[in-house]
Amino acid sequence: MEKLNRKNANLTTTLPIKVVQFGEGNFLRAFVDFVIDKLNKEADFNAGVAVIQPLAGGLVEMLNEQDGLYNLFMKGVKQGKEIQEQRTISCIQKGINPYKNYEDYLKLAEEETLEFVISNTTEAGIAYDESDTLEGTPHKSFPAKLTALLYRRFKHFGGDSAKGLTIIPCELINYNADTLKKIILHYAELWKLEADFVAWINNSNSFHNTLVDRIVPGYPKADIDAYQSELQFEDKLIVSAEVFLLWVIEGGEALKAKIPFDKIDENIIVVEDMQPYRTRKVRILNGAHTTMVPFSILFGNETVKETVDHDFTGAFVKEAIFKEIIPTLSLSEEELKAFAEEVLDRFRNPFIKHQLASIALNSISKFRVRVLPSLLAFQKDCNRLPLHLTFAFACLIRFYRGEWNNHTLPINDDDAVVAELKRVWEMHSYQEISREILKNEKFWDIDLTTVPDLQDNIALALELIETKGIEEGYKNFIEKATV
Repeated sequence: MEKLNRKNANLTTTLPIKVVQFGEGNFLRAFVDFVIDKLNKEADFNAGVAVIQPLAGGLVEMLNEQDGLYNLFMKGVKQGKEIQEQRTISCIQKGINPYKNYEDYLKLAEEETLEFVISNTTEAGIAYDESDTLEGTPHKSFPAKLTALLYRRFKHFGGDSAKGLTIIPCELINYNADTLKKIILHYAELWKLEADFVAWINNSNSFHNTLVDRIVPGYPKADIDAYQSELQFEDKLIVSAEVFLLWVIEGGEALKAKIPFDKIDENIIVVEDMQPYRTRKVRILNGAHTTMVPFSILFGNETVKETVDHDFTGAFVKEAIFKEIIPTLSLSEEELKAFAEEVLDRFRNPFIKHQLASIALNSISKFRVRVLPSLLAFQKDCNRLPLHLTFAFACLIRFYRGEWNNHTLPINDDDAVVAELKRVWEMHSYQEISREILKNEKFWDIDLTTVPDLQDNIALALELIETKGIEEGYKNFIEKATV
């Protein structure tokens, strides 16, 4: 089989460099580059991408060997129907390794057509390293690299306000663009750069907080022969992803005018404030995951798909989402329900085997961030406890006992957390266990014994789980709980 390149694939059109992209990994190639490619083909965006390898080890050399081309396979469920799509992504024009070709990297700042910076350098990437200097070749941190690039552009174009860039980071931290801008200004101060440059950063460049969401398993190593058999040319950079895509970007009419997102049929939302959407994702998607894990493992399921497909566990998860989580959120009920149905479709994806044990990591802290706010908001708004989330809370506590029906449970958490739960489970009464765990402010940030009826209901659920099992215990709990 011939190797994939532009000549073989008959994709020889050269696009102007409009985007500098920090990161060449699976997510950006399956998410951002997919969107740009679609914009080019359906909305005449005419944007070429220059990819920067953020770490010394990376894929840029392999990417260049294929002239920036690779194939994306998207598989999933949409409105109950299985969907499989494949497309060759052709927007990447070149890749640069700044650890080997630093001047080539800085030269990108001089591109007349450059408009955008996009990044995904992992959550740890947006960080400040005071040891970085302006002359770094290259710098250690991504923000230092970007500051140097911006400074070269500022100098080359004489501070021209029209040459500022639109900066859209995709790292999974809240307020990612605000944080990045703050660090860039720290470097300007550290490096004693002129006040005019600081003013240019503030006034001529725009920074946009984002929320990104797409499951990207990446290179399908286990099934590579099957994927390769569908292609005409050998591709070493095949990437697989689910069908679902969500990109929420803070911005206004100016950003919409720069990027014609409205001309492609993708779930991309430009809003003034993305926080309600972030809360929606954390509470519904992540919250449902965290709610189901201990409950479903104790019931006997192994995967997310098994959980939502089973009559009992699937109904439990839906009740928790639609009747207890959604009522606490600020977006419209119609929008929230539509998102929740998309989430359930994603959970049913037959092409992704998502093991419950693999998402059991740090379940205590995840529950605090993802589920507890819904439980507390529901109790406050309705003056009663949400019984499904309360039962799931009890399942979480029971899970940390470490064994169930003579099987070891897949606990994966900080040693101190595991040790504390083990100590509490040595107590003799469910009331004591409930009180000790709920009052632990290191776990929950507040003393949960102050929440009306919560301690009694957790104790009741723990006893029923132990004596009746999960399904019968749940049914008895619904009948006997204090509301």
